[in-house]
Amino acid sequence: MKVNLSSLDTCESSFTPLVVLELAQDVKEETKEWLKNRIVSKKEDGGAQLLFRPLLNKYEKETLENQNLYLVGASKITLLLGAEAIGLVKECNDNTMRAFTYGMRHNFKDFDDDNNDFLTMAECQFIIKHELENLRAREEKMIPGYPQAKLYPGKSLLRRLLTSGIVIQVFPLHDNEALKKLEDSWYTRFSLKYQPLDRIRGYFGETIALYFGFLEYFTVALIPMAVIGLPYYLFVWEDYDKYVIFASFNLIWSTVILEVWKRGCASMTYRWGTLVMKRQFEEPRPGFHGVLGINPVTGREEPLYPSYKRQLRIYLVSLPFVCLCLYFSLYVMMIYFDMEAWALSLHESSGSEWTSILLYVPSIIYAIVIEIMNRLYRYAAEFLTSWENHRLESAYQNHLILKVLVFNFLNCFASLFYIAFVLRDMKLLRQSLATLLITSQILNQIMESLLPYWLQKKHHVQVKRKVQALKADIDATLYEQVVLEKEMGTYLGTFDDYLELFLQFGYVSLFSCVYPLAAAFAVLNNFTEVNSDALKMCRVLKRPFSEPSANIGVWQLAFETMSVISVVTNCALIGMSPQVNALFPESKLDLILIVVAVEHALLALKFILAFAIPDKPRHIQMKLARLEFESLEALKRQVRATVLKISISEKEEK
Repeated sequence: MKVNLSSLDTCESSFTPLVVLELAQDVKEETKEWLKNRIVSKKEDGGAQLLFRPLLNKYEKETLENQNLYLVGASKITLLLGAEAIGLVKECNDNTMRAFTYGMRHNFKDFDDDNNDFLTMAECQFIIKHELENLRAREEKMIPGYPQAKLYPGKSLLRRLLTSGIVIQVFPLHDNEALKKLEDSWYTRFSLKYQPLDRIRGYFGETIALYFGFLEYFTVALIPMAVIGLPYYLFVWEDYDKYVIFASFNLIWSTVILEVWKRGCASMTYRWGTLVMKRQFEEPRPGFHGVLGINPVTGREEPLYPSYKRQLRIYLVSLPFVCLCLYFSLYVMMIYFDMEAWALSLHESSGSEWTSILLYVPSIIYAIVIEIMNRLYRYAAEFLTSWENHRLESAYQNHLILKVLVFNFLNCFASLFYIAFVLRDMKLLRQSLATLLITSQILNQIMESLLPYWLQKKHHVQVKRKVQALKADIDATLYEQVVLEKEMGTYLGTFDDYLELFLQFGYVSLFSCVYPLAAAFAVLNNFTEVNSDALKMCRVLKRPFSEPSANIGVWQLAFETMSVISVVTNCALIGMSPQVNALFPESKLDLILIVVAVEHALLALKFILAFAIPDKPRHIQMKLARLEFESLEALKRQVRATVLKISISEKEEK
């Protein structure tokens, strides 16, 4: 019998497989049995109370490979209780958003005892992941069969199994039927329409839906810039004083779009329930290590690592390494300028059509080198940040983002700043900016989506041939799906996607008065980016676990910082233009003072606009205030009831 992922069966022998767990090939039988018992045991016995079975039965294992693949699911009541445990927020019948509780389940919209669609598949898989990660060691001192894999009370078993190499990977399965419907409404039919963000959120979760929402919003917000920038380029308006209006619009635009995004993001995440979702207490990250001790906050036994050792690693190793990489980036940049000078001298000496084409070659080579350096540095930054041994995942991510952003910013924009403010060659600046922007966009499209998709298609054909060659009477559809998905690449999060948009935002805003056509190229790229990223998520990479998010996090601050830097660069470029300089033929000091005054005035305007535009719409603020008021009232009632109970018991004792 073939398993249909759209069905729901709580029978242990046949249930909806939601998550796949892959063990190493040489795992001992006693370890498998122990892990199975911990997963299926009841909560009161320290288990996860989930459903668990091997992908292949005993007869099929003798015929086929991939013997250490296991399917994990959960009964409906386990999922509902898990939703309450993680604080999942759902819409009530009175249209308010509240944390789900199993006892009040009938007060929530669309809940029915016979309806299995109350929780999305992404939410179900997130609950299973939460239950697996919360399997903790009790009396065990080691993983059975592996005496070197030590355990201590309260340690997450799944994290220990992953770091020990016993568990290879844990990933959620695709629902092919739901995925086909999502693809049909998303990217398979090219049309100018808004993305189905609610469906994306239901299938992939809030974090990925927010990325696609921001990508769509940013693309639409770029259209006015592209429309206004086209005349400046097409009619070759070389007078830089005419760019003042365009640059001023750019500066106001960059502030307004980021503030308006906050409002739209708040409305979306309130509707999805993550805006009011309580933040979970953060556990130590899997790679964190140290000497066993008692955490003074939780009272649990866990590894402790002195913060001074971490600071020494950061300031004595990581910081010098980052500085060395920045120096190397600048050294490569100077080689690029030597190549530019060589190409220019060759063109001036011969003046042929071939040498005019050759003028663009150094910029193209440099753009490719920049992409290679960015990717190599990313691996080094991940290694260093992991070696720094941060306790929390949030601290790890913040340090990684800081390292990568600093290097990427210098690597991508240092040459442009050098051309603008040292060489003062506006023609070369325009040429370099156009070449870097277009080349980086083409390379990203090829490396992120087209090449992985082609490789995945080849692998898919090989898996199909293997399955068709099987004589065994097995559920070939499910077997093929699991084997195919386990070999797919792992989605490493939205970091690279946001980084690409961040650099694009820099190309558009930093030098807008020199190359106003940048916004038009960004719009064209983003229209294809939406489809290529959607293809990547649906067909190239494993389905990621859903992650609740209330906003785009530290990237909001990164974009706002870039918009502030763009004020300084555009004011400086306009102040350096020959037309503006001609207004102050005698005193350059007056020009500098006026440029600085204008820059400060524009920055003040930016901050006034940021303050004047509320982060949340009025109706969302009212709903959040009402929820807070009701929570306080409920807490007061609970305290009064407790006090009354204590006073009654004291009277009875007297």
